[in-house]
Amino acid sequence: MRGEGGKEEGEIDRLPIDLLAHIFSLLTCFNDLAQASGVCRKWRQGVKESLARKEKLSFAGCKLDDESVTRLVLHAYGLKELCIPRSRWGCQITDHGLHQLSKAKCISNLVSISLWGLTGITDKGVGQLISRATSLQHLNIGGTFITDASVVVIAESCPHLKTIVFWGCHHVTEDGLILLVNKCRKLESINAWGMRVPLECFIVLLTISPALKILPKAMLLDAERAPMPVF
Repeated sequence: MRGEGGKEEGEIDRLPIDLLAHIFSLLTCFNDLAQASGVCRKWRQGVKESLARKEKLSFAGCKLDDESVTRLVLHAYGLKELCIPRSRWGCQITDHGLHQLSKAKCISNLVSISLWGLTGITDKGVGQLISRATSLQHLNIGGTFITDASVVVIAESCPHLKTIVFWGCHHVTEDGLILLVNKCRKLESINAWGMRVPLECFIVLLTISPALKILPKAMLLDAERAPMPVF
């Protein structure tokens, strides 16, 4: 069978775009997707359509930079969960990358974002991204250098937030945590491991929201045993 230009067409070239997109959606390695998109125009379109169907994208274990992440996420129109953690080879995501991601159509529909361990980002980039993520329910911002400035944006922009990880966020203070719990009334748990806030802060948080889970559990037990503050 011959295709365009009279050239002989292989069996796989006869597959419709929808079927190609389904096949590419089964690929979990982004290097494979990148190589597939370079085969021909039809395959490139198939890769784009496969990304549009994805509800979850995780770049765990990948060596990333701003451009590669943005290029993929911009095509993932139906995305619900985005995971961009630090990789063992060194992640290069910066505030510029977060700014570019904030323009993606899927950001306002995301329910879960992980920016775990990204030391190259600051309040500027986080604020830009999170201010657009108004449907967010789960956020992992642990291992970063954010401050209360980012927490203010989270508190103002994410009314549906249920869980948040502040693991090792040394620059977030008790003022930021108290504001967050006051604003995000659906918040169910906070991972505060390694934070430099006093025990009294967690007592106040439990006063505001008695059902709040503070992780690790030892911190919650210590807070529950301590006398309640007098206002």
